[in-house]
Amino acid sequence: MKIVLYRPQIPQNTGNIARTCGAANAGLVLVGPLGFSLADRHMKRAGLDYWDRVDVQTIDDLDTWLVQEKKPFFFFSSKANRPYTEASFTTEALLILGSETEGLPEGLWEKYPDRFYTIPMAEGQRCLNLASSAAIVLYEALRQTNFTTLTKTTTPRDIALR
Repeated sequence: MKIVLYRPQIPQNTGNIARTCGAANAGLVLVGPLGFSLADRHMKRAGLDYWDRVDVQTIDDLDTWLVQEKKPFFFFSSKANRPYTEASFTTEALLILGSETEGLPEGLWEKYPDRFYTIPMAEGQRCLNLASSAAIVLYEALRQTNFTTLTKTTTPRDIALR
């Protein structure tokens, strides 16, 4: 399972998402250009305990990469209509979120309209933080796959009791 960030702009969000990926044993793919340097101290600090445990990949062309990966992929946007809980995730799912300021490009909406999902929110509210959104969809995907990609031998019941 991988979180894919399309042109992220805020290093602290990316660092926090890296930390979540580390905890969830998920990969992180960053689609450039990025709005910061990967060496940014805010990003490194946000993901400090997990950075060396996360498989981080940078790419330039999302469309080409998706064709090469040949794995199920899902887009998440506040503009989509279907809730993320309606998606059927697999352990190889690619969970794609747009940049904090611009979201995902129109071309993706036109090419893959059936792959867009949203996190329901109260009407009139601003969008959730990117790091929060990534955690929500990642852990739903983990739940749907019975947490099988986690390296520890825990069960959903064990996790709920913590």
